[in-house]
Amino acid sequence: MATAKKPVAKKAAPKPAPAEVEAPVASFDNIEQPLELPKQNKWIVKDRLYELSGTRRPLVFTVPTMHTAKRPLLYFDEEKGYQRELRYATNQRSCFVDEQEGPVTLGRIVFRDGVLRVPKENVQLQQMLSLYHPFTKAGKIVEYAPEQIAEEEVDFIELELEAMNAAKGMDVDEAEAILRVEFGSKVSELSSKELKRDLLIFARRNPDLFLELANDENVHLRNIGIKATEAGIINLSADNRTFTYGNTGRKLMTVPFDEHPYSALAAYFKTDEGMEVLSAIEKRL
Repeated sequence: MATAKKPVAKKAAPKPAPAEVEAPVASFDNIEQPLELPKQNKWIVKDRLYELSGTRRPLVFTVPTMHTAKRPLLYFDEEKGYQRELRYATNQRSCFVDEQEGPVTLGRIVFRDGVLRVPKENVQLQQMLSLYHPFTKAGKIVEYAPEQIAEEEVDFIELELEAMNAAKGMDVDEAEAILRVEFGSKVSELSSKELKRDLLIFARRNPDLFLELANDENVHLRNIGIKATEAGIINLSADNRTFTYGNTGRKLMTVPFDEHPYSALAAYFKTDEGMEVLSAIEKRL
């Protein structure tokens, strides 16, 4: 007896492969303005020393701590666009009245022998004295800053060295021209060694003025004019208005109104006619 064939099992349909999902990519195309990071607080927490400016150092000096009609204590806030009232309260975190809350305990600000030390824990008083107080704005109170003082001293020392080096390389005529501005006609009586000494002292004590005079070409020309007048090569009238030749009395030039005679003479020496006169005077000197 024939056996029946078993039905062939159908293969299961293959499962569809899972679709690939792309990872999201951040895009900044739709952002109109860049994000702004919060501003960092640049206030440095440290002990600070405050001084009264000037030479006057009273034993006790009290600084106003609150706004009154007699002594206004206001700070103009440029960001907010209005005046803000100041008040030093020891139990508050801010020195601005509009930021203080609840009852306040007023404090005193007293300088003794012209100085006041404020510890780092009292940030409110430090900021009030360093940034906002009207006495600080007016320059009556300054914060002692050793770094700034050192920087200013270094600048002055470098300027002093520059002036001293320039004075060291000057000849006698240049030294006489510069010292005549400071000491007048007395320099004519000094020897070359005395001129050199006084020039170095002048450069050390007042380097700013020395370098200004050293770079001013009119100083040398004024000195020639003064020496020519002292030697009788040219004469200056009693009213300081007219220069004349010493030997002939012929008029050399008229000093403009309200101008120093030797400054006017130095300007005249720069003209075409004055250069010839200058050359003749230098030969006779």
